[in-house]
Amino acid sequence: MNEQAKAPPSGLAGRLVVEGLIDADQAREAQRASVEQRVPFVSYLVETVNVDGKELARVASQEFGAPRFELESFDRENLPDGLVEQELITKHHALPLFHRGKRLFIAVSDPTNLAALDEIKFHTGISTEPILVDERSLTKAISEWIAAQDDLAGGLEELEAGELEDIDISAVDEEARGDGADNSAIDETPIVRFVNKVLVDAIKQGASDIHFEPYEKDYRVRFRTDGMLQEMVRPPRNLAPRLAARLKVMSQMDISERRVPQDGRIQMRLSRNRAVDFRVNTLPTLFGEKIVLRILDPTSAQMGIDALGYEPEQKAMYLRALSQPQGMILVTGPTGSGKTVSLYTGLNILNEPERNISTAEDPVEINLSGVNQVHVNPRVGLDFAEALRSFLRQDPDVIMVGEIRDLKTAEIAIKAAQTGHLVLSTLHTNSAAETITRLLNMGVPTFNLATSVSLIIAQRLARRLCNECKAPADHIPHDVLVQEGFTDEMLKGATLMKAVGCDVCRDGFKGRVGVYEVVRITPEISELIMGQADATKIAKQARAHGFHSVRTAALLKCAAGLISLEEVNRITID
Repeated sequence: MNEQAKAPPSGLAGRLVVEGLIDADQAREAQRASVEQRVPFVSYLVETVNVDGKELARVASQEFGAPRFELESFDRENLPDGLVEQELITKHHALPLFHRGKRLFIAVSDPTNLAALDEIKFHTGISTEPILVDERSLTKAISEWIAAQDDLAGGLEELEAGELEDIDISAVDEEARGDGADNSAIDETPIVRFVNKVLVDAIKQGASDIHFEPYEKDYRVRFRTDGMLQEMVRPPRNLAPRLAARLKVMSQMDISERRVPQDGRIQMRLSRNRAVDFRVNTLPTLFGEKIVLRILDPTSAQMGIDALGYEPEQKAMYLRALSQPQGMILVTGPTGSGKTVSLYTGLNILNEPERNISTAEDPVEINLSGVNQVHVNPRVGLDFAEALRSFLRQDPDVIMVGEIRDLKTAEIAIKAAQTGHLVLSTLHTNSAAETITRLLNMGVPTFNLATSVSLIIAQRLARRLCNECKAPADHIPHDVLVQEGFTDEMLKGATLMKAVGCDVCRDGFKGRVGVYEVVRITPEISELIMGQADATKIAKQARAHGFHSVRTAALLKCAAGLISLEEVNRITID
């Protein structure tokens, strides 16, 4: 037994003896004591035997063939925050240095510490590689990293949301889950509370989008409310990677992938009867990942047609078109003009047990019970046209196409409208007349277009004046109002209002209202289409039928005191 105890040490201990850093007795004692005290062998040598850490790292690097690194020269700002939780770092005395490709490089002082590498790999789903560093440098770096996390936590205390921590949040798009996604890796209470508070505040304020934006020297969070972006908070700049990691974990993205955009969804259940979905997109920018969340509140699709802002005659035309067994209804306008809400409102009106309704969307924004919704995926060959072909073999009554982007989709949609189906779709055009010319320019035959399209709705969203603080506008000369497009009939008994601003609104605006041009395809307009008339002639004929332009509809809402003249000029042109 005594001879065994006196046997020359092997492995790293033996190499240290050969190099003259310790003698054989010190090596054997260090091996025994480190096991008894449950501390790493290298840590015991540096702290108790006072072996030079840099020399120890050099010898260990030669013995195990692992790369060596001077930790003092590494910028702590470049550490991959959010990948490995603090508990693992302190437990294994190992610090993630950087992430390259499919490998995570871990700073360790003891090359035999395989348990650290294995557990970190298990929690992150990323292969780990050791990099040998000086023990004292590693201890200092870990302490500074922990102190930085504590500072961040303290800076977020005033932003914590308390009971919001208990909100039920889950990912919706399981297919977006990456191998590196792991909830335990981002379980940091201040970060969790901060993100939850931002999401709930956005819902309370009626925001449509949330922007998390990293820049070189700062970081900001903005909400898009009533169509306008507004800065809400500026968290610490070095919080950016952890906020991105938290949002990516919530939406089941791959947190280890930062080089390409990713898409995901989050569902926040606010109560037993109400859940809000967030469509999440990440974008690699110069100084980190910008993340934008689109808020998809199902209640917005159930507002009812009366809440959208149609004039009585426009509402009647839309309802009449929806009641027809066939034909095509097109909703047009720029991005963010409320086209989806108009379509979903129409689908809700049509959603009866006796109807088979199918939609092709990119992406599906709001789930509608009783409607067969298809998320198109061009990467696997499921585009709008292919989805439409499948719909026609599924005994449909109503078909909704998210957008007509090409001739192939337009031809199938028109064929469906001509063969006993009601088709709803959108285009990105500015007016009803331009919608006709856009389809003609795509190559749709004039006869098919004239006989299939029944109604075109061009729309915008205007910021509604706050009822609590709006005030009469300053006197505007009559000739100026006429130049703006008002008629004497519009101005009769009207009082134009302006935004003021109060405690219950933002800059004098509260909510939005739709502004619409609704054009029914009459025999006269059909004749112009057959003759390939330009947009100007089609628009002139629509005005002759009494169909208001978007500009005129906005002026009517201004005369009614719902929106300001400045808002009319912001959303429309003469």
